[in-house]
Amino acid sequence: MRSRYAQPRLPDGTPAELRVEEFDIGYLVYAVFPPATDAAGRPQPAPPGGSKIVVSKESGETVTVPNYPTESAIALYRRQRQ
Repeated sequence: MRSRYAQPRLPDGTPAELRVEEFDIGYLVYAVFPPATDAAGRPQPAPPGGSKIVVSKESGETVTVPNYPTESAIALYRRQRQ
């Protein structure tokens, strides 16, 4: 995955963890970032944008989906396949 797509990095420059969620027809792959905070350590909203990747179990094809919560991203992928 890292060699084929953007390589997300943490603020210190180290690679972000990639998490994989398996579901019946594929795998949802996405980067995990620490919660955003301001200089005083107060929680901040996550920055907008980003995407997740779905790998088809059947064909190995990869498709990007918006950075939605896991279940919503999977549901969108299912709708796109119909």
